[in-house]
Order: sequence, then structure tokens, then C-alpha cells
Amino acid sequence: MLGLATNKKSKKARERKRVTKSHILLIAATVMSAATLTMATLPALANGPEMVTLEDGSKTQKGAKDDGGKWMTPDGDPTYRVKADGILDWYTYSGFRRYHSECHVCHGPEGEGSTYAPALKDSLKTMSYSDFVGVVASGRERTTPDGAKSVMPALGDNKNVMCYIDDMYVYLKALADGAIGRGRPKGRDDKPQAAQDYDKACFGG
Repeated sequence: MLGLATNKKSKKARERKRVTKSHILLIAATVMSAATLTMATLPALANGPEMVTLEDGSKTQKGAKDDGGKWMTPDGDPTYRVKADGILDWYTYSGFRRYHSECHVCHGPEGEGSTYAPALKDSLKTMSYSDFVGVVASGRERTTPDGAKSVMPALGDNKNVMCYIDDMYVYLKALADGAIGRGRPKGRDDKPQAAQDYDKACFGG
């Protein structure tokens, strides 16, 4: 009976952790490699290509290309595209919404920070995409110079965060690069079919 109860518990635990999208499985692999990072190592890391203005007046990272409505750097990291009139690509706009739904209570509106959580728009000036994902998924504890401790909870099991981790990253990266400013975006591109399919797969729909 004990073995049966243990098996049932193990099965339930596996079901809770099961992910329905291969991209999230890649995130899990990233977490394993990033979990040992400390605050001392993060600032020294580069954060991809510089921001550039394209011929049409839009802003993105150097070398970025449109991949079915999602902009990607040459290294394969997600990035933003802000048109000259301030219209955002779908994913950056989604990141604005998701960030203010899940993160701004601690990290402040527009990633400006608070008395107990860092300004993420500043963190992403040096933090890479993979390290951002690792910290969000696995959490982190830090001690300030005056001895106070702050804890970033692990959110790897929260699909409302992890299913939109790319979106939140590109929104914060756009803020960090100065491609967008504070306030509500002026508008957005239509939601690509790929994003619709991803949402259904990630949430098991």
C-alpha cells in the first residue's frame, strides 16, 4: 500500500510538471545551466546586439529578422520591433500586458523597480536572455550591501509566466534599450497564427 501511495503521488507530481510545448522544455534545460548564476556574475554578461534603426524607421536589435511575426536575433534569441509610429510587434505588446499582470507588483510599472525588487529595465541592459529565463524559472536570493535579503520566487511551474516568458523578456529588453518609453503602447500588430497555436499548445488547449 505504501508503494502504491508513493506511485500515485509520483504520478500526480509528474502530471503537475508536465509541459505541453517543446519550447518550455527548452526553457527547463536553460534553467539547469543558469541556476548556479549569482548576482556577482550577471552584470559582466553581454546582452546581445545593439539596438539599430531600420530603413523604415523601426527599431530592433542589430541583425534581427522577422520569423513569422516574431523577431529573432542572429543568436536565436527573441527580440522586439518598434515601428516608427510606436506600434509594437505582437510579442512585445503581449509582454507589456503579461508583465503588468504578473510582475509589476514587485518590480514596478515599466520595470522601474521598487524598494524590495530591482528595476528589470536596468537588469536587462546586461542580463542575457537565457539568464533572464533561468532566474525567473528557478528564483534567486540576494543580500544587499546593508545585509537585507530579498527573494525572487521560482516561477517555473507558473504557466501564466513561463508560457509568456519570451514576451515579457522582449518588452523589458525594449525598455532597457530605450526603444520604448513608459506608458501604454500606441498599438500593436495583429496576433500571428503561430502565437495563437503556441498559446493553445502551452496551456493544453
